[in-house]
Amino acid sequence: MARVYLSLGSNIDRYRYISAALDALAQRFGELIISSVYESEAVGFEGDNFLNLVVGLDTTMELGALASLLRKIEHDNDRRRDGGPRFSARTLDIDILTYDDLLGWHDGVELPRDEILTNAFVLWPLAEVAADELHPEQKKSYGDLWQAYDRDQLLWPVDFTWQERQISRRQ
Repeated sequence: MARVYLSLGSNIDRYRYISAALDALAQRFGELIISSVYESEAVGFEGDNFLNLVVGLDTTMELGALASLLRKIEHDNDRRRDGGPRFSARTLDIDILTYDDLLGWHDGVELPRDEILTNAFVLWPLAEVAADELHPEQKKSYGDLWQAYDRDQLLWPVDFTWQERQISRRQ
C-alpha cells in the first residue's frame, strides 16, 4: 500500500470542481486525508484566484495507473489540454506530489514534485496534513520546510464544506 499526496487546484467554478474531485477520489480510494482549502492568487499568469488543497490517500495502484486515473478525473471535470499555455485558468488540476518515497522519473511522473518547495499553496496544506513526514529528497519534515519557507506568496484559508463536512474555515 502506497501513501500518496496530491495537490488539487481550480480557478474556474472552483467550489464545484474541487468538490467533484473529492467525490471521485473518495469513491475510488475511500477515506481521504484532506487539508484545509486555501485561496491564492494565480501564479505564472494573470487570472482569477485559485482554490488549492492537498489530499492524502493510500492505494495499491501503480504510479502510472494512478496518473492515468487522475488525468481521467480532470478530463471528466472539463479540464482542457488543447495546447494552450501551461500556466492558465483551469477547471481542475490534480498533481501527484509524492508516492511513498519514490525519487526521480517513474511512469512519466517526476517525484517528489518540485512545487512542494516552491509554492506556498502546495507546501502549507501539505505541512498541515503531513507535518512530521519527511520530504524524500530534502530529508526534512514538511512542517520544518513550511516554517523555513520565505517566498512572497499570499494565500489564506477559506470556508469550504464537502459532503456536509466542514473542511476549512476562513480565519
